[in-house]
Amino acid sequence: MKIPTGHGTPLVSLQGVGPAIAARLEKLGIDSVESLLFHLPFRYQDRSRDIPLATLRPMQTVSVVGEICDSRLYFGRRRALLVQLRDPHNDRPGRLQIRLFHFNEAQRRQLSRGRWLRCFGEVRPGPDGPELIHPEYRLFDHQPPPPTERTLTPVYPACQGVSQQTLRKLCRQALDDLPLTLPELLPDYCGLDQNLPALGEALQFLHLPPADTDTELLTRGQHPAQQRLALEELLAHRLALLRLRQRRLAAKAPSMNSTGMLWQTLRKQLPFALTAAQQRVLNEIEADLARNRPMLRLLQGDVGCGKTIIAAAAALWALEAGYQVALMAPTELLAEQHFHNFSQWLADFPIPLHWLASGITRKQRQQLHTQLVSNQPQIVIGTHALFQSTVTFTQLGLIIVDEQHRFGVDQRLALRQKGQAKGLQPHQLIMTATPIPRTLAMTLYAELDISSIDELPPGRQTITTVAVPQSRRDEVVERVHRACQNGQQVYWVCPLIDESEVLAARAAVTTASELQAELKDLAIGLVHGRMKSAEKEAVMTRFRHHDIGLLVATTVIEVGVDVPTATLMIIENAERLGLSQLHQLRGRVGRGQQAASCVLLYQPPLGEYSRKRLTAMRETNDGFAIARRDLELRGPGEILGTRQTGLQQLRIADVIRDRALLPLVATLSAQVQQAATVDALIQRWIRDAEPYGDV
Repeated sequence: MKIPTGHGTPLVSLQGVGPAIAARLEKLGIDSVESLLFHLPFRYQDRSRDIPLATLRPMQTVSVVGEICDSRLYFGRRRALLVQLRDPHNDRPGRLQIRLFHFNEAQRRQLSRGRWLRCFGEVRPGPDGPELIHPEYRLFDHQPPPPTERTLTPVYPACQGVSQQTLRKLCRQALDDLPLTLPELLPDYCGLDQNLPALGEALQFLHLPPADTDTELLTRGQHPAQQRLALEELLAHRLALLRLRQRRLAAKAPSMNSTGMLWQTLRKQLPFALTAAQQRVLNEIEADLARNRPMLRLLQGDVGCGKTIIAAAAALWALEAGYQVALMAPTELLAEQHFHNFSQWLADFPIPLHWLASGITRKQRQQLHTQLVSNQPQIVIGTHALFQSTVTFTQLGLIIVDEQHRFGVDQRLALRQKGQAKGLQPHQLIMTATPIPRTLAMTLYAELDISSIDELPPGRQTITTVAVPQSRRDEVVERVHRACQNGQQVYWVCPLIDESEVLAARAAVTTASELQAELKDLAIGLVHGRMKSAEKEAVMTRFRHHDIGLLVATTVIEVGVDVPTATLMIIENAERLGLSQLHQLRGRVGRGQQAASCVLLYQPPLGEYSRKRLTAMRETNDGFAIARRDLELRGPGEILGTRQTGLQQLRIADVIRDRALLPLVATLSAQVQQAATVDALIQRWIRDAEPYGDV
């Protein structure tokens, strides 16, 4: 994790740091004494007591002390220096061999008989008893030995050219001047209710914990010293997002006071009615678009809840007001699905609709560029290609981003900047099918307004989910055969494209070949991420038109594919996929009038987390419940994406582990928002990310 960089106390102010060491430390994101203090250990070693040699057991990591009773060169398959230790003053004399493969002549002379040695390392079984291979060691010539460490020994994230010894030495120096280097920025009341230490005390403890510290508490991240830093980081994070919100509310955006005629025309043509939740969200979005400040609204809802038609309504509202609309999706397949839906819905409207992806020709790109600079209201749907410098908008009034957590902040920022004209910023609608629990959303998306579609359209089928071991695969194949013979359509999802020697997962290419051999009377298609866009679209078109009964695919179909006649989903090696991803895949079926099923094929034995994921899939179809379980099992990084909020990934805090702090963070943010220390607090934790957060 990159530490925030910027102005601070120079590293060269520390003894032993010159330009060369400073350059190496920068590889770790450390460019000041302040950032060094926040470069925390990721684990600790206990060197506070010496273990008697006679009691050593393999795989122990120990500190030992002994007298060198023999030292010799060994010439076997590898040349080695063998040093024998004994502890003659112990009631149970023991011996230990030190084995060095890499040594110089000076070391060989120093490690001589009669000298004493303190070593730290992992005990391994050797041909002549326990061994330490290349341990850390310290020589001395007298008894008793030097005192052992009084604290646990920190182990820091390091890199080539920066040793643990160097980091420990520098951190100890930095701690000596801690009160001057890092002043306390939180009011006294911030930590009192939680019985948390002051900042300096917390950092001192985490760099040098007392030898009797409960290391299990540290490992879980629940020690009060860790909670103190987590509180400050979460507070700085929320304050920064609230600042971005204030900045957005102060900016200007085009006021889209449309009549809504285009949307009402489309609405009358739709074969379905909006749910109450959809209508509520649509009202919120239309109210935002009518204001002269930039909308930044997160639209979250379960798979199949009808987010896309809401996006289409927002687009029509902007188009009627005379503005251009850009819709960006993370994959070509999802973007193509949006293009397909919009093409159907807007077929009778005189609205230019464009497709932009990496695969279009230069001529097509030039034609699109000419049309976009014409100021004509139009829609552009595409992938990452939308934010390329060659794509220019002149009247971009609305940006719609689907599956927003898959994009980097800089990508969304680049697209928004394309719409800045005449002092106005475009409105933004951000959609996700990964619902976020309210408490987390308040912290992670404090700068956004949040809308939730919390009900599915009438007629959506409850999907029956079962977990089946690979040993019953033949039964699953037969079930697929019967379904296709009865006119239903089936997805068979594999986690890989080709066979892997590393993973035991079945590959889509191999599976498609095997199923075609077993089910000769079925038309079987194959879709994966390595296929060209035109090839994928051709297969998907045949599947939509029912020319293909069974579609074998990778997780490329996770989002965006909408085939109402598909009623059965087979997910192979389901134990390898995350809960949110499994739920997304399952959401590809059950979109029509027939009952739908999902079969989770797994390879036993199941690990604890895999078992919990599959159990959750069997127990509920509720996307909000799935999201909560997924966050509990995996944490927020994989669910939300590491760049989802516009700020850097949390370095110390964890919004799941530390969720008990979130109500306090919300309270404190309201109390200290105008305090003089807010700027310094934000800069301490996330100052490098702030320019990217204004999205």
